[in-house]
Amino acid sequence: MKTTYYDHGTPAERWERAQQFFAAKDYAGAARVLTALVEEVPEQTGPRLLLARAYYHSAQLRRAEAELRLIVERDPVEHYARLMLGRTLQRQARHDEAEQHLRIASALAGDFPEAPAE
Repeated sequence: MKTTYYDHGTPAERWERAQQFFAAKDYAGAARVLTALVEEVPEQTGPRLLLARAYYHSAQLRRAEAELRLIVERDPVEHYARLMLGRTLQRQARHDEAEQHLRIASALAGDFPEAPAE
């Protein structure tokens, strides 16, 4: 089996490489590393969330949405995934659908409107 730079190394090394690509704003490179990593460790939220973010930043919104929905399905109180899902839906002009996720994300973060003073 021939390996490339993107899939070479241990999962920890590839995770580090993906984070470096992401930090350098090479979202396609990060996604290339992360796609294989997510297939290898599908139960881990971190790589899947970073993959969704890489898709989001490279305007692959349907792919970002699919990854984020998987995360939210597995962990309904994952605040950041809810926020990203809402933003991803907004970018697709699906505002009504986005609102639900953004409200949940705000509640999970403890961002409640202040009650009027009596």
